[in-house]
Amino acid sequence: MSSINWLAVLVAGLSGFATGGIWYSPALFGKQWMKDSQLTEADIKNGNKAKIFGFTAIFSLVMAANLAIFLVDTPQMKTDLTWGATAGFLAGIWTFCAIAIHSLFELKSWRHILINGGYSLVALTIMGAIIGLWR
Repeated sequence: MSSINWLAVLVAGLSGFATGGIWYSPALFGKQWMKDSQLTEADIKNGNKAKIFGFTAIFSLVMAANLAIFLVDTPQMKTDLTWGATAGFLAGIWTFCAIAIHSLFELKSWRHILINGGYSLVALTIMGAIIGLWR
């Protein structure tokens, strides 16, 4: 635990907000995600922002810390930008698959699965890159 750069974990965790803000913006996938989620702008506006963003921050930090623990240097492997991004991408595949499984049972569209799973894949790849780069 002492070899983990906790400032990098914080920045990596917060990068999930930036990635999500862009990913789910109307310019990218926000409109399609709202339609597939059967949400209106009024629904979004009336959501409990403290709960949504508070738990999002906590879960993003937990994801980044978990990834950082997996990326601790060992005698056999030194973490760098490439390995950090690769490990983040591989973790993203796990979460993509979990999202897909849940979404299939919820009868969600493939577009919905690709939007949510794609966000997870991209966000974790960026988190891994930040942790790997900031050694």
